[in-house]
Amino acid sequence: MNILNLFGLFSVTAMLICYALEKKSRWYILGFSVSCLLGSIYGFLQGAWPFGLVEAIWAGVAFQRWLKS
Repeated sequence: MNILNLFGLFSVTAMLICYALEKKSRWYILGFSVSCLLGSIYGFLQGAWPFGLVEAIWAGVAFQRWLKS
């Protein structure tokens, strides 16, 4: 497993954990947003731009949810 794969694994794992814990604290919503942004970066770095684009949109949606919470 190379560094890029580890970065992707970290990003997706952080997304999963933050999503599961969103109801416990509004800070997990922000964590989800940041991890989606990391997932987006991962998608673009590995050449899967549709994945990167969708993750960037999810990051924006989650950030808006955090601002409203």
